[in-house]
Amino acid sequence: MRVSKMGMKNVKLSNLDEMYPAQDILMQTGQVKQYGSGVYAYDNIPLKVQDNIEEVIKKNFNKADCIEVQMPIIQQAEIWKRSGRYQQYIDEGVTMISETDKGTYCLAPTAEEAITVFAENRVTSHKQLPVAFYQIGPKFRNEIRNRGYLLRGKEFLMFDLYSFDKDEESMLKTYNKIKEVYFKAFNEIGLDIVAVAADNGSMGGSNSEEIMALSKIGEDTILFDKETKQGLNVEVLEKENAEEYLKENYGINNVKALKEEKACELGHIFALGTKYSDSMDIKFIDDQNQSKPFYMGCYGIGVSRALGLVYENNVIKENDKVVGFSIPVSITPYYLYIISNDKKMEVAESIYTQFQDKDVEVIIDDVKGSIGEKIRNAKILGIPYIAIMGNNTEDGCVELERTKDGSKKIIKIEELIQLVQNMKNNKRDIEF
Repeated sequence: MRVSKMGMKNVKLSNLDEMYPAQDILMQTGQVKQYGSGVYAYDNIPLKVQDNIEEVIKKNFNKADCIEVQMPIIQQAEIWKRSGRYQQYIDEGVTMISETDKGTYCLAPTAEEAITVFAENRVTSHKQLPVAFYQIGPKFRNEIRNRGYLLRGKEFLMFDLYSFDKDEESMLKTYNKIKEVYFKAFNEIGLDIVAVAADNGSMGGSNSEEIMALSKIGEDTILFDKETKQGLNVEVLEKENAEEYLKENYGINNVKALKEEKACELGHIFALGTKYSDSMDIKFIDDQNQSKPFYMGCYGIGVSRALGLVYENNVIKENDKVVGFSIPVSITPYYLYIISNDKKMEVAESIYTQFQDKDVEVIIDDVKGSIGEKIRNAKILGIPYIAIMGNNTEDGCVELERTKDGSKKIIKIEELIQLVQNMKNNKRDIEF
């Protein structure tokens, strides 16, 4: 990628949002464009970061034998009426609807109804169970309080997975299996998560846990066990027989031993039981040739919300001032930002071409400007490593800087090529 093709402008950051500085940088520099409250467009880099987050999620859930599908974004009101949730969502003002001469449609806020209809006449026997379908696609909710830019939008990208089992024991076994996959996926993305006991609310069912990422910008206060990564939302303590409920469902024996932290919700998982298969009358044939309702689970991840938190959790500060961010190597779309003065631009172009030939994604800053301005732009774009060739750089060498901690070293160009290629292949930081 060439900076000259990006429409990149030298913007001086000012008056950054104290709560959400990273996303404010994205807004001020045009990497994210706001069209209205909760409605955004993404430029190349945040879009590709989000794509990479998707790929990490897909890879981990595919390994767990989950099946990727795609539900319609626009859904007939009838299937929502069939589950009994249509009027509730309309009354709460959550669902956006489209009334046409061909009927009334909902812009999908979630997909329990659609996936249940999808499984109807497709999963018919106990021999096919357990099975889990997932998708990643846009969802729409008429959020009244659009908080934190990408963290709560009217349109957002969501991963949602739905499991089908023969009985409660099997459902809970699947529930715990999927929960483990969450930890693997988010660990690879670079977000430290906690499973937090929560109330099922209108979703119904038994077990319910919010998937929270520890973060200074979190609006929720949680209590959690650092060893088991099991936590609870303080609201659960208001539940009748809270201590018994926490012990029986989540193995939490001593609430007083838990640590208090700020956290941001990235997902929610539910053991739904037979709520939707009963209400929508969808069944399978068991091993006794009897017709039985499915035991279902529902699992969500706010992908665009995860994107916003990745930026917020990876800010770079200089003299206690936020100046940019450093995207984790595991999900960065570009591994290196190449900078040179005018005299060494030909060498910079040669390095860029070598990376292009090896299919290693890098950026070259090929516009007029000082070395200092270009370094600042590299950090604003969140590129994890910078290769600098200035007046004091020896011929045949570059100064390599790791943006997340400012570590630097002088290396040969040949070594640079090999190190960055290895970084891409292994998805690990370069050792300094």
